[in-house]
Order: sequence, then structure tokens, then C-alpha cells
Amino acid sequence: MTDDTVRLALVGQVLKRRWRLLAALAVLGAAVGAGASVFFSPGYQTTSNVLLQGPRQADELLTQAEVAISSVVLDRAAAALPWHPSGADLKKQVDASATNGNVLTITASAGTAEQAQQLADQVAQQYVKYSGQLATNSGDSSAQLAGEQQEALRQQVKLATEKIEELAKGMDGGLTVESVQARTQLEGLRASLDSAVKTLGEAEATASRNNAVAMGNAPLPPGRATPTPTHFIAGGAVLFLIAGIFGHLVAFRRDRRLRNQDEIASALGTRALGVLDVELAPPSGPKAKGALGTLRWLVGADRPWYQPPVAVPGSDAQRDLRYRRVLDHLDAGARGVLLLVPEDDASAGKAAERLAEFAQRTAVAARVCLVSPERPLVPDGHDVAVVMSSPGTRIAWELAELAAACAESGREIAGVVVTAPVQPSGRASSSTAGAPGEALAGRP
Repeated sequence: MTDDTVRLALVGQVLKRRWRLLAALAVLGAAVGAGASVFFSPGYQTTSNVLLQGPRQADELLTQAEVAISSVVLDRAAAALPWHPSGADLKKQVDASATNGNVLTITASAGTAEQAQQLADQVAQQYVKYSGQLATNSGDSSAQLAGEQQEALRQQVKLATEKIEELAKGMDGGLTVESVQARTQLEGLRASLDSAVKTLGEAEATASRNNAVAMGNAPLPPGRATPTPTHFIAGGAVLFLIAGIFGHLVAFRRDRRLRNQDEIASALGTRALGVLDVELAPPSGPKAKGALGTLRWLVGADRPWYQPPVAVPGSDAQRDLRYRRVLDHLDAGARGVLLLVPEDDASAGKAAERLAEFAQRTAVAARVCLVSPERPLVPDGHDVAVVMSSPGTRIAWELAELAAACAESGREIAGVVVTAPVQPSGRASSSTAGAPGEALAGRP
């Protein structure tokens, strides 16, 4: 894992060099959001209120809410609706909740505002009818039982009243404290009995009447309920875009490839000779063949997105001076120079060819040797080996394998030259025919 800090500049590089891939991810996210809106968008929503009369307990309110969305109520509502849905379909479109104010709220969702309004009204009406039928059916048996209890209570009251009158007549002999207390107790008993009879009659009348009333028609919804399909599409695009950026940053943090010339030189066990800048023409086609390679080329995912800061090329004289300084650091003499380039590193290969051309013009024998990054094989010889590498292309293990291959062939690694991109100069080079054709800049 790299120790480089993820800064805002890295986010800018992701947006600049992978904008086509991020745009494709955003389009894909929008398509996924559009598909999700078909299943999860509530559409148009409206509510219808039903007032439950009389005192209600909390558990009774919950029971009434379940009755409002029961299969019986929904089947009846489905049969009355003009578009003739099924009760099972309405189960997903209707919800009911009760408040402490004895108000039952029925929420209905549909594809259009008119259907949502009609659905809420029909469910409320069918619930009121069904609850009235339940009250009537349960009232038949309860009314008979209440009548028998009421008649028995009347008989008990009659007998108690006659007993009270007999006791009152037996107390006419005189006015004493005991007789006054007895009469007071008897009058209280008679009042309690009369109150019980009256309460029983009121309870019977209350239980026998319908106690649910619809509170008007449901309002027509002015627009779609949130989250709308637009929210799903925008949210999917933003989510995939952020996921794409975050994925690039996570991959950057977990990347073990070396990006610093000192780290590259340390992995090879040698020294850094300098940086040679290279101008590479933009790719004109996919690197890999097949549909996947073409797709990666179209979205710009076939090239590394992270690049070190790009320098501005100097003049031809400055370029030749930097090439000469690299060769002076080698001190190759008559032995010559072998430039080792990983075969998959195009930037290092182009820089090696130009360095070899410049070395031959200065009477230094130089040749380029391409090696496999996985299993490098270095030819035997006495010339000095120089490794050409681009930052961010090799891990430490691959460079260590290359150093071991050089040691096996008996070659000494004189140093490593790191390449870096530069902005196109926009002018023709004034070098001779054998000189490199593009401006190079670097540091010793």
C-alpha cells in the first residue's frame, strides 16, 4: 500500500483523466435508478380520514387500522374501482394508521393522482360499511344478552324498592337517630340502583349504533410523492459517480507500484541518474484486443490515470545537456551501455531509444534491450547496465527480480533513469537527423 496522502489534487486527476469512465458510470447509475423507481417509487399519494366515535383504547385503534387494510375491505374496494385491480395489488398500495384523537388515516398510492384519490375514498367507504356490519352482527347476540341482564336488573330493583318501602313504613313509629340513618342508606341504595339501570340502557344504545364516519373526500395530490423517479435517477447517477471516484482513490492507496525515483533506485540497489522527459502521442486505438479492450479504450480506462506533475520542455540545447549529464554519470568508457527496458513500458522504451541515439552521436556505444517484467532475462556481456523505468509501472519485487537477473549475467547496474511526461512543444526540433525528435527535460 502506498504511503502517499490522498489530496484534492488526486481527485482532480481522476476527474480529468477518467471523465469518460465516470460519465459512463453516472449514466449506468441513472439507468439503475430509473429501474429502481419502477419498483420503489410510491407514485401519487393521498389520505382519507375516518373518525372513530366513542372512547377507544390504544390496542383497539390498532385493531381498527388492521381492519381497514384487511382483505375483505380491499377486495370490496377493488371491485368498486373503475380500473378493476385485485385486492392483492391494493395490499401494496394502501396503508392505515390511527392517532390518539380517534382518527384513522388511510394512505393510498397509485400511478395517477385521480386513481390515488379514488382508491383512498373507496377504502374509507368500504371500511365504514364493513365496520358497521361488524357492529350489527355482534350487536344481535349482545343485544339479547343485554336485554336479559337489564330485565333481571329491573326485577332486582323492583324487589329492592318494595323492601325499601316496607322498611320505611316500619319506621313510622317515631323519629330517632337510627331511623334517620336507615332511611338515608335506603334512599342511597335506591338511587344507585336507578343509576345502574340508566347506565345499562345507555351502553346498549351506544353499542347498537354505527361508530365510524368518513371525514370527507381525499384531496387530489398535486404531484408525485417523494422519492420521485427523478430523485432515483439523480441519486443513482451521483452514487455511481462518487463510488467511481472513491474506487480510484482506494486503488491508489492500495497500489504497491513505486512512483518515486529514489524508491525505484533503492529497489534496484543502485542510484538515480536523472529524469528524462518524454512526449508520447495520444493512443489512436485500443491496446488490448476484443470487446473488453475496445470498451476500456472508449471509456479511457486503458491508460493510467495517475501521473506526476507534467513539466514544460526546454530548448534543444538544454535537452542535449541533460542527456550528456546522464551519460557522464555512467562513466561507461569503452565498455558501452546496455539500456534495460521492461517490454510493457512504452514511455521508458521511447526514452531509451532517444538516449541510445544521443549516446552514439557522442561516440558512446549504447543499445536497447527489452526484458520481460515477470521473468527478466539479461544477456551476458561487459557493457554497463542502465535500467529505464517510468514511475508507477513496477513494484519492488519486479525491480528486485530485474536486479537479480543482472547479477546472474555478471552485469553491474550503473543506475536507473526515470521517465516523465511533458507537454507537447508544438514546434519541430532543430537537432540533427540522428538526434531525438522531441524536447526532453530533466534533472541530473
